[in-house]
Formats: sequence, structure tokens, C-alpha cells
Amino acid sequence: MTEVLLGFAGMFLLMFLRVPIAFAMGAAGFIGVGLMRSWPAAVSSTATEFLEIAGYTLSVVPLFVLMGNFVTRAGMSKELYRAAYTFIGHWRGGLAMSTIAACAGFGAICGSSIATAATMARVAMPEMRRFGYRDSFAAGAIAAGGTLGILIPPSIIMVIYGIMTGTSIGALFAAGFLPGMLALALYLAAAAAVTARDPSLGPPGERSSWSERLIALRGVWAVLLLFLLVIGGMYGGWFTPTEGAGVGAFGGFVFAWARRTLTWKILWEVLVESALTTAMLFTILIGASIFSSFVNFTTMPGDLQAFVIQFQIEPIMVIIVICAIYVVLATAMEELSMMLLTVPIFFPLVQGLGYDPVWFGILIVCVIEIGMISPPVGMNVFVLSSVLPDVPTNQIWKGVTPFIFADLIRLAILIAFPMIALILPQLLKL
Repeated sequence: MTEVLLGFAGMFLLMFLRVPIAFAMGAAGFIGVGLMRSWPAAVSSTATEFLEIAGYTLSVVPLFVLMGNFVTRAGMSKELYRAAYTFIGHWRGGLAMSTIAACAGFGAICGSSIATAATMARVAMPEMRRFGYRDSFAAGAIAAGGTLGILIPPSIIMVIYGIMTGTSIGALFAAGFLPGMLALALYLAAAAAVTARDPSLGPPGERSSWSERLIALRGVWAVLLLFLLVIGGMYGGWFTPTEGAGVGAFGGFVFAWARRTLTWKILWEVLVESALTTAMLFTILIGASIFSSFVNFTTMPGDLQAFVIQFQIEPIMVIIVICAIYVVLATAMEELSMMLLTVPIFFPLVQGLGYDPVWFGILIVCVIEIGMISPPVGMNVFVLSSVLPDVPTNQIWKGVTPFIFADLIRLAILIAFPMIALILPQLLKL
């Protein structure tokens, strides 16, 4: 246990000295293994982690990133927002609710929280401003809605968790659907409650006719087709998650090309952006894997299990404490790094208590969602600050507060009723 605490202290010291988190994790893990075992063992362990990251299984990550970038360029977000707007835009706070609903749909084919928030900010913010929405409420709805991109499948975070823990990615995708719908419902309820208390935050928009609604629905066929192609193909046994990601990336390319939004210049930008994002993700993965290897050399996972057994702590209390730790860490650490650091520590403990790894994975994703809109390191908030430079960051923090409470309620519901996450994987026999 002492070795791990010293390793964490060294890692945080490097981060305090502004060493990038991926290199801080890698350096702390390498030095830890070297001191505990030997320097040749540290070199060998590091080389092994590099080779594992370069494996075929992880090729699903750049393919889903590429699919998300093609989908963004194809302009599918506009059709989703328009369809949601025609049905609920005339309600009080309806444009914010439309934005959240569109984020859910876009997240289902994008898989990235940050990309969803950035894209919907450009689509929805001008419309909400036109109808007099308060900037804080409008930006908060976009930031919160963007988090749905990592819970509603396909999700890059779920893919990485599945690979790390050996959990079925297909089961994780199925498990994320109902919690994603629960999150959508709670976000809509939060928006309704906020505007009921202060109607000036979100005045109603224009009512659409049924003919306009039907026309708008016809515009989302591409989104529905791509989602069914990727997710339906995986569950139908037509292809593996990696092959599904490749099919999705090709489908995104075809839609962008068919809509004439893809020039040679834009194609190059998409490929470069996807490569940069993948390089960033893989660098963090390598650093976290080296540190995780160091953790596995220590007795910490076993010590945690022994502690729980010794004091006869109720298993559900252990889960609650772990979630509380994640919520605290999520306010101070980048979300992917946090997951990669902590899963090797907590996952053996959760498995030892007999809990389903699929359910635990969904809990982790939900906590990461909270972290993406929580101060001081809420990535979605900082993305919106860059996309909407005229909106002060403190106003965005204010706007996301009701949605953080909605997230905490959802987390409590999923802890109390695990079947919400597990029923679809069981029905699909995954």
C-alpha cells in the first residue's frame, strides 16, 4: 500500500510541475517498477505495455473517432436539432430541451462528449439567443447534453473500459442504452424545473405545424440508419465491435461525401484531426498502463479486499464510497486519465465482492459524465468557453449546476436498481 501512495504522490508532484499527465503517469510507474523489482524489469514491462496498446483490439478507438469526425462534417447535428425543435421547441425551455435531445441523438453516432458539445454549441446557441435565452442556461444545457455522447452507444470510454477489464464491449453498449435514456429524461426534467422557477431563462420558441414536423423527421433518416447499421450489426452477429467501428467510419464518409460537405481539404483535416485525437488518447493509455502495471506489482488490490473483509463492510457501501471517490477525483482530474488510473485498483475489489463488471462500467461512465461538467476541470465547460468566447466561464458553471444534481440523482438510481443497466444485456444474452 505504501508503494502505491508514494507512486501517486510522485505522479501528482510531476503534474504540479506541469508535466503532461500521460508522461507523469508513465514516469511514476516506470520508476516504481524499477525500484520495486529492477530496472531491466521496468524496461521490459514498459515495452510490453507499448506492444499491447498497438494491438488489433484497440484499433476500434481511432475508427470510432474517425466516424465521429465524418458525422460532424456531414452536418447531421442540424437535422437532429431541427427535428427535436419542431416537437418541443414551443415549450418553456423547449429549445434547451431540443438541444439536449439532439445531443443524445448525435452522441449515438459520434461517441464523443467533447465533439457533441462543440458541434451542438454552433448549431443551437444562435437559435436560443434569438429567442432570448439566458447565456448561462443555454450553455449549461449544451455542456450537459454533450455528456450523453459517452453513455449512449457507441462510446469510446466504454470501449477502453471493456478492453482494460476484459468486459464485453457489446454488453457495455447494450447496458448504456437505458441509463442514457434515464439521463435524457432527468436532464429534460431539470431544464423544465429551472424554467418553471424562472421563465425568463428560457422563453418558448415558435410552434411548428405537423407538416413541418414530418419534414424534419425525414431529415434524420441518415442518423438512424448509421446507428442501426453499427449497433444492429454488432448485436446481429454480422461483425465485431472493431469491424462495426470500421463500417461506421465508412458510413460516415459516405454520408459526408453524398451531402457534398467533403472536399479534399476537409478530408485531410478530418484525417489529421482523427490522428491527433487518437495520438492523444493512446499516449494517455500508454502512460496509464505503465502506472497500472506498477500498481499490479504491489499488494494494494489485495489489501483493499482484505480491509473490506476484515471490517465486514456492506458491499453496497463499498460501491457508494468508490463512487464518492470518483466524484471527488472527477472534479480535479481529466476523466480518461482518472478512469485508467483507478480501474486497476477498484476493479479487482468490485469483482471480489461479486458485482457485475458491466454494471460497474456504467457507474464509472456516469461519474465521468459528472466530471465533464464539474469544476474545476470540466472538459465540456472549457470546450464551450473556446467555442463561445463571449460567454464567461463562471456563467457556464452556473448553468450546469441543475444538471449536475440530475446526474447525482441518476447515479443514486443506478446504484439502487442495477437492473436498469443489466436488463438489456441479459435479454440479448451478452
